[in-house]
Amino acid sequence: MGDHLSRHDRSRLMASIGPKDTRPELIVRRLVHRLGYRYRKHVKGLPGTPDLVFSARKKIILINGCFWHGHSCRRGMARPKTNIMYWNSKIDRNIERDLRQMEDLRGRGWSVMVVWECETKDIDALEERVLSFLGKRRLDANCERRRREGCVLAENNLSKAQ
Repeated sequence: MGDHLSRHDRSRLMASIGPKDTRPELIVRRLVHRLGYRYRKHVKGLPGTPDLVFSARKKIILINGCFWHGHSCRRGMARPKTNIMYWNSKIDRNIERDLRQMEDLRGRGWSVMVVWECETKDIDALEERVLSFLGKRRLDANCERRRREGCVLAENNLSKAQ
């Protein structure tokens, strides 16, 4: 089956897909923030301008689209039926570049976790992976105080209700 878009329209559509603020990236950023971690986005001084950088922990999370980065899932294995040589070459180059950048980051002492687009569908499993990778977060004094006050407020509300 051929493409339902013209060559020009397909080119415009593919060119409009940007490398930042993608749906999978926004999902991961919201999850990480909700868990209480703070990060920097797209740090230019590091190879590949990683998506999420946790400087104090020396950890990085890369969020990859399955199609663009050649993941082994169903979506990542699907290749366009037109202009096959171009797309195979493009995706293979992306895979090689990703591997080089991860090697470079690890060589600089960073731990790297890759989150694939398809993994953002199961938030509970993703949360487990993120927590395992980033480890226990340190609570600052204000955060700890607010947490304690929240518990005290909840206990007071319970005792008033009884």
